[in-house]
Amino acid sequence: MELSWLSWLYEAVAHVIIWIHQGYSTFLNPDSGLTWALTIITLTVFMRVLIFPLFLKQMRSSRKMQELAPKVAELRKRYKNDKQRMNQEVMAVYQGAGANPLGGCLPVVAQFPIFISMFTVLRAMADGRPVYGMTQQLVDSARSAHIFGAPLPASFWMSQAQVEGFGATVVTTKIVLGVFVAISSLTTFLTVRQSVTRSMAQMPDNPMAQQQKILMYISPLFAFFSLNFPLGLIMYWVTTNLWTLGQQHWFYSRHPMPQFDAKGNPVPIEPKTGLLAKFRKTTATPEEDVPPAPPEPKIIRQQPSRQSRSKRTGSKKS
Repeated sequence: MELSWLSWLYEAVAHVIIWIHQGYSTFLNPDSGLTWALTIITLTVFMRVLIFPLFLKQMRSSRKMQELAPKVAELRKRYKNDKQRMNQEVMAVYQGAGANPLGGCLPVVAQFPIFISMFTVLRAMADGRPVYGMTQQLVDSARSAHIFGAPLPASFWMSQAQVEGFGATVVTTKIVLGVFVAISSLTTFLTVRQSVTRSMAQMPDNPMAQQQKILMYISPLFAFFSLNFPLGLIMYWVTTNLWTLGQQHWFYSRHPMPQFDAKGNPVPIEPKTGLLAKFRKTTATPEEDVPPAPPEPKIIRQQPSRQSRSKRTGSKKS
């Protein structure tokens, strides 16, 4: 899977791995599985932070599509007998509002070269090749690292001789790899389910709803192809799935789906309070919970009206 035009990216990923590993090696054993596991997890988080703006762009586009859902539903109903006209009108509505139906593909497209680079670099480590700026010492360190008893460069289908060459047993290696692949499959399902559920709720009459349901149940099966991948790459995939799952939950909880009235007008939604506000509410003292007392009524003193001089002295006017 080595693509020559991505050599610069392979070298960039390899150098980031070197820097992260050197940082952890200052206080951890450089050859330990913990050091290499932290290196891979940190690399994954770093890569996901880089493409975070693409995620925000994807979510903003998705939110615009939610707001346009009543108009789109009306167009689908109006031109249900003319598919070509319906697609043209729907795309015109999206373009007019600046929404991109393909915006959800941006993070996936951005991750693909990174995934290839990770696969290529880790495969080179597994083969013992000091390429892309890596030293032989670093490669040997990765090859000797074990995570829960399984070698970092090992894959599920490795022969017994190959696994034992890394100083591990076949049974332990297959169990660890099987558990990580199962976690990868589960996190893939939860991530897709979270997205599909949101999509179906915002557009119940979506003609692609059935296909989305099928995708939700088929997508976890693709995780089993990772049985051919080294353990380090499977760890990268599990970490990125967990990041995506938490990232989507964070965004959806702070940006609930817009509600519409009978006329199709958006109904304002009260923003959810953050954790700090909830903490303050739960830790408030009884005195803080008591509503302020109403202001005391203002006392108006009635002054006697001023009388004429004749009335004050009791004299009569002449």
